[in-house]
Amino acid sequence: MNKYDVRIKKLNENAVIPTYGSEFAAGADLYACLPGPLTIEPDETQFVHTGLSVELPVGFAGLVYARSGLSCKRDLAPANKVGVIDCDYRGEIMVALHNHGKTAQTIENGERIAQLVITPYITANFIESDELSDTARGEGGFGSTGRSVAERH
Repeated sequence: MNKYDVRIKKLNENAVIPTYGSEFAAGADLYACLPGPLTIEPDETQFVHTGLSVELPVGFAGLVYARSGLSCKRDLAPANKVGVIDCDYRGEIMVALHNHGKTAQTIENGERIAQLVITPYITANFIESDELSDTARGEGGFGSTGRSVAERH
């Protein structure tokens, strides 16, 4: 397993450095850095501070995903589904948490609110073309490959 040094800066002395929950966890937990409890009403989105900024290596991005327990048990998940932290961004990591449920939810200071996955990416040179190569799938989209075996015959 490759490990990279990633510089992280505390913007608030109460900020918590991300932690991995197990030896092979892909996502590091991000923690709320709040002056007090923050209540998120049903169908409301609130920006939750982490008190951290990060210096990702060139060619890597930070992807901010929901924590399964928070999303499944308390209906709280990032409003943008997956947040993207570019390697040249030096501002505070914020998590836009949305309450998908029917009851208000309160986030406490120091609570785990999301997970950060650091991953390599490629940058494309987009080349306009009048033709694309043929494939067996062709133009089949949305659900075209999701049929059961019985439906395909």
